Amino acid sequence: MKSMNSPELTLGVVGAGAMGGGIAQVAAAAGIRVWVHDTREGAAANACEKIHARFAKRVASDKMSAEDAEAASSCLLPASSLSDLADCDVVIEAIVEKLEVKTALFSELEELLQEDAILASNTSSLPIGAISAGLNRKERVAGMHFFNPVPVMKLVEVIRAPDTSEAVMEALVELGYRLGRTPVVVKDTPGFLVNFGGRAYTTEGLALVHEGVATPAQVDAIMRDGFGFRMGPFELMDLTGMDVNFPVTQFVHESFFNDPRLRSTPLHRYMLDTGQLGRKTGRGFYDHNGVVPSPSPDTEVSAEPAKKVFVHGEAPKLTALIEACGACVLKSDDGRVPVLAAPIGEDASAYAARHGLNHRRLVCVDTVTNCEKRVTLMAAPGSNAELVMSVVARFAQARRVSLIGDSPGFVGQRIATMVVNLGCEMAQMGLAKVEDIDLAMRLGLNYPFGPLELADHLEPGVTFRILEQIQLLSGDDRYRPSQWLRRRAQLGLSARTT
Repeated sequence: MKSMNSPELTLGVVGAGAMGGGIAQVAAAAGIRVWVHDTREGAAANACEKIHARFAKRVASDKMSAEDAEAASSCLLPASSLSDLADCDVVIEAIVEKLEVKTALFSELEELLQEDAILASNTSSLPIGAISAGLNRKERVAGMHFFNPVPVMKLVEVIRAPDTSEAVMEALVELGYRLGRTPVVVKDTPGFLVNFGGRAYTTEGLALVHEGVATPAQVDAIMRDGFGFRMGPFELMDLTGMDVNFPVTQFVHESFFNDPRLRSTPLHRYMLDTGQLGRKTGRGFYDHNGVVPSPSPDTEVSAEPAKKVFVHGEAPKLTALIEACGACVLKSDDGRVPVLAAPIGEDASAYAARHGLNHRRLVCVDTVTNCEKRVTLMAAPGSNAELVMSVVARFAQARRVSLIGDSPGFVGQRIATMVVNLGCEMAQMGLAKVEDIDLAMRLGLNYPFGPLELADHLEPGVTFRILEQIQLLSGDDRYRPSQWLRRRAQLGLSARTT
């Protein structure tokens, strides 16, 4: 087997679409001779021309020297037939996500390539073991899953099938580094690491909208402002497209025997069935044609700001927050002013019932999220609208405000802890090293924290309590805490403790 750092290394890429073209581009930029093949007439040559144009664009913007661009371009070779790849040391498949098509290709490649050549699949979710099952030399087959757009996304998952040799795994990790990617070794599991772990963020956002708790715009704003995500879950789904994210979600859910933690909603399927795919069709959860103004996540208010409030329970963060917004906090409840509380994992109804409070005057504030930019409020059914809006108006003096429907865990607590819970489950399953789980989720999905880092940021005990409360109040095993999380929360350990 040739060293992946050899100047004589030759790579084959089968599939000249966005992923295959991206893989070919980073390989050529790394000085690797690349043969690009596609069954569509002229597709390989067209892909190479597009890559040449991208190199030229980088030269024009001073991101690449003309000499480097010329050298990289000279590495690209369109293959008129699959036989042109016969002398390749590694072939990466990036074709349609259909098992029968991939297995047929790999059978053909096995007969064509040298015995020590490596066969890798860029599949995003199909089992590598299933792709290699019918081959004679299964030990040289592995997964090498890149992320779109490949030249920008630095992560590559290297997936070990049941028969993959250690030498092949080491070689693909080495190749990943040469291509300028960060390789993470992952078990051969449905969705691998990122497509499995990434389900929580979007499906919990969908669950909140399905329950009428918040609008997509509110959910997105809360996750951006409260946790530092670059995009909210609905913005993200509109970007990737419902024709991409719904089938992956459905596949992962079914592959894990309908685990409720991976469940989507009827709304998700409806968006796909009605052609509201997102940016690619001009309309998804948002209008991208500029016809309909983007909905505001901010609650409109014309009420007089509350001058006095009472804060129930030990909530120093909430007290400081409302005082910073100009309200006077009474030392005892006078029976008339709004009562503020900061429940963990509960909704306003449960909190009022548990403490014997007048639910009409109760306004709950999420202090688990970062409240510097935005404050999330909720009230119980039958609350005094005038009092609630006076609290909204008070917070609006210094912050943006999202008033949502009554929900255990608000919006931010629910989504964040579901991301954590799935990350903990990945650690429990041993999908990858703990540190690699966090790294992959940051690089592959642009999360501000890896899920286990987020657990420590929130505190494992708090995270466990939120999930436990939501499961209790909803009766839904979707929120059952991972055993990995439970053990570390009970022992007061970091979620990253192995």
